[in-house]
Amino acid sequence: MMRKKVYVTRQIPEAAIDSLREQFDVTVNPHDRVLEREELLAGVRGMDAVLCLLTDVIDSEVFDAAGSQCRIFANYAVGYNNIDVAEASKRGIIVTNTPDVLNDATADLAWALLFAVSRRIAESDRFARAGKFKGWGPMLLLGRDITGKKLGVIGAGRIGFNFASKAKGFDMEILYTSTKPNAEMEKQLGARFVDKETLLREADFISVHVPLTPTTRHYIGETEFKLMKNTAVFINTSRGPVVDEKALIYALKNGEIWGAGLDVFENEPDIEPGLKELDNAVIVPHIASATIETRTNMGLIAARNIVSVLTGGMPEACINPEVLK
Repeated sequence: MMRKKVYVTRQIPEAAIDSLREQFDVTVNPHDRVLEREELLAGVRGMDAVLCLLTDVIDSEVFDAAGSQCRIFANYAVGYNNIDVAEASKRGIIVTNTPDVLNDATADLAWALLFAVSRRIAESDRFARAGKFKGWGPMLLLGRDITGKKLGVIGAGRIGFNFASKAKGFDMEILYTSTKPNAEMEKQLGARFVDKETLLREADFISVHVPLTPTTRHYIGETEFKLMKNTAVFINTSRGPVVDEKALIYALKNGEIWGAGLDVFENEPDIEPGLKELDNAVIVPHIASATIETRTNMGLIAARNIVSVLTGGMPEACINPEVLK
């Protein structure tokens, strides 16, 4: 019996690749970069399963190239805005993701950014390395207190809840806004559900944890930044287009907010001109889930989803469960 074929669009931790090779013929993109469009179309051709990344645009053209025998596209991410899920469902193709496994890593990174901005860590590092440190000074690189302040969490899903839970150690009052109240978040954390405008006006720190959808594109823009305190710290580890980057740069330059920490960008990998020059912005290259343990577990989940589907079982993290009926 011929072994089924799996295509992996970029090298991921070897443990996941090995688990697929035990049962299938696996081809992995040999380049340490995002595939060009024609390379992606050629790579998926004739495959029974594809393990894809958030950087791969998966649409009807890709489904056509893969062929009708292709059963599953397993996304190596919790988000899946890169995949036309509706089109996949029309064709009976299963789409899976990797939820839960990266909750801690992403929430931890959001906190790392919050501290880095508030205490001017990156700026201080550059200052010290440049030989400018001449000794302790009472006005040197003053930052902002975190303990006891008011935390605003936008989005009360898995990661937003996880992020908020870590605020307990800093004795913070937690405000949150979401599409609906989260009773468990209120019960466990004492969080207070408020509307978006109230959160923006009252919070000292604001962290965004929403998926990218048509309704969340530019969810934070000029109007929202003007509502924030001029001492506010803004964090985004969700998706870049959730924030109007031009409006953010204006707010940072003109003192509408204190600072910002970003893991994601509106036009990745491009960064909006002017952002890199701002000392009150800490920017990192989309590394929220970038721990050895988390990235390995993401790969293992994606691999298990493929194994389950190609061996007649049920995937553990299906985005379009209607195709399983």
